[in-house]
Amino acid sequence: MTKRSAVETVHNFWEHVWASPQNYAAIDDLVVEDFVLISGGKRVESRAAFKEWARGFGAVIHDLEFEVVESFQNREGSRVASMWRLTGRNNGVFATAPDGAPIEMSGTAVWGVREDGKLLWNRVERNAFEVHQQLLGRA
Repeated sequence: MTKRSAVETVHNFWEHVWASPQNYAAIDDLVVEDFVLISGGKRVESRAAFKEWARGFGAVIHDLEFEVVESFQNREGSRVASMWRLTGRNNGVFATAPDGAPIEMSGTAVWGVREDGKLLWNRVERNAFEVHQQLLGRA
């Protein structure tokens, strides 16, 4: 069996979970049971909780389109950093009125990758404040 690069592992996740159409069931095969996501100052612990979080995030952005801008890994292949961009329409993201306004969001995700290709954790930083301000008409 050919060992996949850690970048390929993360891109496989992006492709199977966030690419259109979204497939949150794929999370079961791609992350460990005790997976941890840290995003927006919130810590989401366990594969099941992460899957629920992903569904909730996807539900507030209609027509979600996801694009990987760039990814790279550390020498050992245990960590991957990805810059990403998503677009869609507002369906209540960041507790705003679901007005269908266009959304464009960018961010960076740093992943922990196990040797067998399972994802261990993910820390996400995104331009959520700027998007929130735009949706409120303050940008």
